[in-house]
Amino acid sequence: MRSHRPPQEKPLHWVGSAKKDLLGFPAEVVDNIGYALGVVQFGASPPSAKRWKGLGPGVLEIVEDDRSGTYRAAYTVRFEKAVYVLHAFQKKSPSGVRSARTDVKLIAERLKVAAKDYEERYGKEKKPH
Repeated sequence: MRSHRPPQEKPLHWVGSAKKDLLGFPAEVVDNIGYALGVVQFGASPPSAKRWKGLGPGVLEIVEDDRSGTYRAAYTVRFEKAVYVLHAFQKKSPSGVRSARTDVKLIAERLKVAAKDYEERYGKEKKPH
């Protein structure tokens, strides 16, 4: 009989001001996003996670609503050995569906920073055949 080992917890790395920004959110939002990121670290997908459009697979966002607004934390699971939180922000425009262009650009830039950091910490990823 094979034993099923629990998945290994991946380290969580923060890019730029993402952690500081997250900690500025309301306490319940911080708790919920923190819990969801913990789920991600064990290889699962929390119910509050959605695909982040525009950067391809492996970039997602956790969405949390609060009386004071909608909060998001964008992260990537593209790397085998770690999870990177790219950006945490409050969605400002209640009318529009799209995120602000500045947030979209920032996430794209931080994804590049995360890739460089990952390579420095863990070495180059082997491309799957």
